[in-house]
Amino acid sequence: MALSMEEQRILTQIEVRLSEDDPRLAQRLARLGAPRGRRRTVVLIVTAIALVAAIAAGVAAAVL
Repeated sequence: MALSMEEQRILTQIEVRLSEDDPRLAQRLARLGAPRGRRRTVVLIVTAIALVAAIAAGVAAAVL
């Protein structure tokens, strides 16, 4: 569900005030979500590579 323009404006004000009042906390909160997204992407890539390798090995075994 998307935020309304008013809700987005209020959220932006909260973010700005937090950054002004406690920059260290704001930086920590900004970094909090970043590793999860990267980790999920890495896991998906590794899983995809493993699946492709397993399929290729299965095809190679079936051909031989």
